[in-house]
Amino acid sequence: MKTEAQPSTSSLANTSWTGTVISDTVPGSQTWEDKGPLTWSATSGTSEAQVSAARVAEAQARTSQPKKNSVLEAATASVLKQKSMYEKVQVTEKKQSEVLLARPFWSSKAEYILAQVGFSMKPSCLWRFAHLWLNSGGCSFAAIYIFMLFLVGVPLVFLEMAAGQSMRQGGMGVWKIIAPWIGGVGYSSFMVCFILGLYFNVVNSWIIFYMSQSFQFPVPWEKCPLTMNSSGFDPECEQTTPSIYFWYRQTLKASDRIEDGGSPVYSLVLPFFVCWCLVGAFMINGLKSTGKVICILVLLPYFIIIGFFIRSLLLEGAKFGLQQLVVAKISDVYNVSVWSVAGGQVLFNTGIGLGSVASLASYMPQSNNCLSDAFLVSVINLLTLLIVTSFNFSILGFWATVITHRCCERNAEILLKLINLGKLPPDAKPPLDLLDNPTSIYNTWFNGLPQHIKSMVLREVTECNIETQFLKASEGPKFVFLSFVEAMSFLPLSVFWSFIFFLMLLTMGLSSAIGIVQGIITPLQDNFSFFRKHTKLLIVGLFLLMFACGLFFTQPSGSHFIKLLSNHWIVFPIIVIAIFETMAVSWAYGARRFLADLTILLGHPISPIYGWLWPCVCPVVLLILFVTVMVRLCMKPITYMSWDSSTSKEVLRPYPPWALLLMITLFAIVILPIPAYFVYRLIHRIPFRPKSRDRPMTASTSLPLSHQLTPSKEVQKEEILQGDETKYPSTCHVTS
Repeated sequence: MKTEAQPSTSSLANTSWTGTVISDTVPGSQTWEDKGPLTWSATSGTSEAQVSAARVAEAQARTSQPKKNSVLEAATASVLKQKSMYEKVQVTEKKQSEVLLARPFWSSKAEYILAQVGFSMKPSCLWRFAHLWLNSGGCSFAAIYIFMLFLVGVPLVFLEMAAGQSMRQGGMGVWKIIAPWIGGVGYSSFMVCFILGLYFNVVNSWIIFYMSQSFQFPVPWEKCPLTMNSSGFDPECEQTTPSIYFWYRQTLKASDRIEDGGSPVYSLVLPFFVCWCLVGAFMINGLKSTGKVICILVLLPYFIIIGFFIRSLLLEGAKFGLQQLVVAKISDVYNVSVWSVAGGQVLFNTGIGLGSVASLASYMPQSNNCLSDAFLVSVINLLTLLIVTSFNFSILGFWATVITHRCCERNAEILLKLINLGKLPPDAKPPLDLLDNPTSIYNTWFNGLPQHIKSMVLREVTECNIETQFLKASEGPKFVFLSFVEAMSFLPLSVFWSFIFFLMLLTMGLSSAIGIVQGIITPLQDNFSFFRKHTKLLIVGLFLLMFACGLFFTQPSGSHFIKLLSNHWIVFPIIVIAIFETMAVSWAYGARRFLADLTILLGHPISPIYGWLWPCVCPVVLLILFVTVMVRLCMKPITYMSWDSSTSKEVLRPYPPWALLLMITLFAIVILPIPAYFVYRLIHRIPFRPKSRDRPMTASTSLPLSHQLTPSKEVQKEEILQGDETKYPSTCHVTS
C-alpha cells in the first residue's frame, strides 16, 4: 500500500519516523531499504515557509513596489541558498545512513519449483497416503483425493503463490497488505509453521538413527538381540517381532503411557542435533546456496524412487500388492468420513496455511506465471504419491507373501510335533515339501481337510492368510519403520536397500524442513530490519531455539505427542487459516480485482473460474470439512498405540482428557491473533477494504504496470511493508 508524506510547518516539526520500505532500483531486482530514523525538524518547515513568503513578496513587488526588487531578489537568493545547503546536508546524511539489502531471487525457476515440490513432499505424506489408500476405500479414496486436489488444493496453492509473489512478502505481512482487518491470519500461520518445525525434525532424527544402524549385518531389526551374557535372545523381543522390538525399545525407548515422561532419549538427541545442523548449513549462506542444495535434495529421491519401483516389480508377491492397489470400494464414495480424510490430506500435502508457499513465492519476479507453477507443483506432488504408493504396495505384497510363507512353515512344524506327541490324529499331518510355494501348498491341503480335523488344527495353530497379513500394515510412521523396514530385511542385499531407502526419506525430510524454516525466517526478515542485516545470526539463533524446544518430543512419550499433533490437531488451524485467506482475497480485496491485478502483472488473462472458486466454493468446502472433522473427533475417542512393557505387546489406549484440553488450548493460542488483530483494526477505525480501489496494490515503490506509462503520476512515494497506514497518522495517509 502506498503512503505519501504530508509535511507541514506544524505537524512535521520535531517528528521522527522509522519504517522499512521497498524500492525497485533496477528492473527485475528488488531491494530492501532500511531507512532508519527519518527525522523532520523545524528547520525543514521553516525553510519551506521562507521560500513561500519570498515568492509572494516577489509577486507583490512586480505589481506595486518595483523599487524593492533588488532587496527581495537578494532575500530570495539567500533563502534558496539556505535550502540548497540543507538539501545537500540531507542527501549526504541519507547516503551515510541508508543500508540497502537486496531481496534475493531464485537463481532459476527450476530451483523455485523444486523448492515448492520439496516442501510439499514430506515423508509423512508418503506413508499416510499409502495407508489411507489401503484402509479408506482404495481407488475410491484416490479418486476423491484427486477431485479435492483440483477443486480446493490447486486454487489455494495458486492463491498463496500469487499473494506472496505479487506483494513480495512472506506469509505474515502479505495478508496485512491485502486485507488490513484479516492481517492476524499471517501470525497464526507463522505460529503453526513454528510448531510443525519443532517436531518435524524429530521424525528426521528417527530416520538418521535407522540409517546409522543399517550398516550392520544383519540389520538389528531383523533378529532379536542377545542377552547380557549371550546365553540367548532377549526374552522381551522373543514375545514379539524383532522390528517391533527395535522400534519401541531401542529407537523410541517408548513409555507405556503418554503420562509417563522422562528425560530426552540420548540416542535420539545427537541425530536430532545433526538434523538441525544440516538444515542450518544448507540455509546459512542465503537463498542462492539453498537453491543449489534443494536441487540435490529433491532430485535424488526421485532417482531412488524409480529404482525402488523397478526393483519392487520383480519381487515375489508384487502382483498381489498391485491387485490390492486397484481395488475400489464404491460404498466409500458416499462415506463423509472418507471425504473429510481426503480433504485434510490435500491441505497437509500441499502445505497450505503454513505460510511457506507464500514465502518461497515472494522471491520470484512479479511477472512469473504462478498459475502454471501451482498446477505443476500439484501435479508433480500427485504423480509422486501415485508412484510411491505403487511400489509401496508391491513391497508390502512381497512382505505379506514372505510372512505368510513363514507362517505356513511354522504351522507345519508345530503340527508334526503335535502328531508325534499324539495330541493330533495322523489325518492332520501336513505335506512335508513346502519349499516351492509354502502358502499355496499349505492352504490347498488345509482347505481339503474334513471340518472336524480343520477345527482341531485351528485350535493349535493360527490361520495363514496373505490378504489378512497385507491389511496388517501399520499406521503412521510405523508403516515405514515397522512394515516397510521388515520387508527390506527380507530382500537380498538388505543392508544396501535399507540404507538407500532411509537416504531417500532423509533427503525428502530435509528439503521439507528447509521449506518450513523458510516460512519462519522470511516473515521475520520482512518485519524486522535487524534480522535482514544479521541473517546468519537469525538462522543460528532460530535453530538453537527450535532444537531446545524440540527436545521435548525426543522424550519417551514424545512420539505420542507427535501423533496427537500431526494426526488430530494440525488440520484444525490449517483449515481456519485457509478460510480466512480466501476471505482476505475474495471479500476484503475482491477476487475480480485480485485477478485483474494478476492479469496486469502476468501479461495474460486468467480464467475467471477462480473468481468463482475463491469466494464461493473454497470457503464452503473448507467449512464443511472443518465441521465433519470436528464431528468425527467428538463422536469417536482418539487413541494411540503404545507399548506395554509387561506383556511385550502393542496396546491401544485412549488419550487422557488433559490431552484433549491441550489440543483446544493450543488451537485457541494459534488462532487468537486473528480476532486480536481484528479488534486492533476496529479500535483504530481501519476500513475493511483497502482504500486504494482504483489501482492494484503492490509492495514496490514503482507504480503498477498499468500506471507506469502515465507521466503525471507521482512516482516518489514511500511504502510501509506491513501496509499499516495508520501507524503514523500524523505523517502518512493512504492515496488512491
